[in-house]
Amino acid sequence: MALSYQSTRGGQSGVTASQAILQGLAVDGGLFMPASIPALDIPLDRLASMTYQETAYEVMKLFLTDYTEEELKDCIARAYDSKFDTEEIAPLAKADGVYFLELYHGSTIAFKDMALSILPHLMTTAAKKNHVDKEIVILTATSGDTGKAAMAGFADVPGTRIIVFYPKDGVSRVQELQMLTQKGENTHVAAIYGNFDDAQTGVKKLFGDRELAQELAEKGFQFSSANSINIGRLVPQIVYYVYAYGKLLEAGEIEAGEKINVVVPTGNFGNILAAYFAKNMGLPIKTLICASNENKVLYDFFKTGTYDRNREFILTNSPSMDILISSNLERLIYMSTGCDSAVNAALMKELSEKGSYTVTDAMRERMADFAGGFASQEQDMAEIRRVFEDTGYVLDTHTAVAAAVYRAYRAETGDEAKTVIASTASPYKFSHSVVEAIQGPEAVEGRDEFAIVDALCELSGMDIPAAVEEIRTAPVRHDTQCSPEKMKETVKALLGL
Repeated sequence: MALSYQSTRGGQSGVTASQAILQGLAVDGGLFMPASIPALDIPLDRLASMTYQETAYEVMKLFLTDYTEEELKDCIARAYDSKFDTEEIAPLAKADGVYFLELYHGSTIAFKDMALSILPHLMTTAAKKNHVDKEIVILTATSGDTGKAAMAGFADVPGTRIIVFYPKDGVSRVQELQMLTQKGENTHVAAIYGNFDDAQTGVKKLFGDRELAQELAEKGFQFSSANSINIGRLVPQIVYYVYAYGKLLEAGEIEAGEKINVVVPTGNFGNILAAYFAKNMGLPIKTLICASNENKVLYDFFKTGTYDRNREFILTNSPSMDILISSNLERLIYMSTGCDSAVNAALMKELSEKGSYTVTDAMRERMADFAGGFASQEQDMAEIRRVFEDTGYVLDTHTAVAAAVYRAYRAETGDEAKTVIASTASPYKFSHSVVEAIQGPEAVEGRDEFAIVDALCELSGMDIPAAVEEIRTAPVRHDTQCSPEKMKETVKALLGL
């Protein structure tokens, strides 16, 4: 049966999956949500014997109902191939009494590869299905990882261009070099003088600019998004939680039907929302533990019921989580209202105008599956060191936030359920912070990024990923910079308008 999509703010409904993927953001500024969340229609014990690609098809066919079996399987086969350095695609590593779901084995060594490897194929298939005659301009804000993964996914894909905005001083040097050296005649990246929220707000404004849309249309362009506001990003993320459950079954670590906890280091709320969708589909998940760094707007929200972005923005060593406006939370808010778009729209208006909103007790009750926690930068660094010294396993700075939060959660609650922690990036992406955590500040002082990468290799025995090796000598191809106020002019200039 066909599943349609609607805006969380009520302005659009009856939209097909392919139309929602093409459009990215609804015309009223809302996010597309399925009319209902479908139930997994295969027995849990069957998951144990399924490959990543097979699992992806079983999950995604339920959401992307206007794609044919052949179209969807083709998209999946093209996405999850030798770009990943392991046939498992997303292996589980058991360490320190938990299971780390390694989501960083793709071409840009971060979890964004899991969805952004397939999004270009879903989008170009959608363009054909909907007889799109314009070039699709992917417009994206990044806190570090989405940008590179999206650029890599869309590089030289016919009928597309991609423009990425990132905060100039808000990403690691490896993250920045990955973007600035990206090949592809259709790829563009611009550093903005501001933080991620400035970039994300600016991109949303451009999506809502009717005059710009008209001008683009006349020149043969239309906008879409590769951010997790796009439902085509969110649906593929559900897959790896279902797959992880299957891997636990296959290894005999759990019984079919046994409930597990899931811990996710969280910034824009998309990755943990995908786990919540999996739970709503029938995957036995007990508690979703939302781990924040010092930008703990989500922790405060789950603790108090008030979302308040009126606070200092803190630059940390886990930059992909340095976010105060968690866009995907809107989808959870919408679900917690009983899918009442008017109530949700009013709350989002409050957020836009006042910078805060408070949910009702009834809404909070509907979010009872979530627990929140946060870790300071000092706790984060201590966790990297502790886990390495105790087990030899190396965590990146984001995964370590999740590990520290989980340890505190377990101590406080006594909850001993088997637990999966989303491991969202390779330690090599943040080698400076990781080596400093393990060996102290003197180990990194005065050394360049690649000397530190080599030190991490020697320390850990882990191979240096190709994604890092290739940027050692790659020429910088992009040098655009602008203020948040000049993003519109920058987009027009990059498109030659």
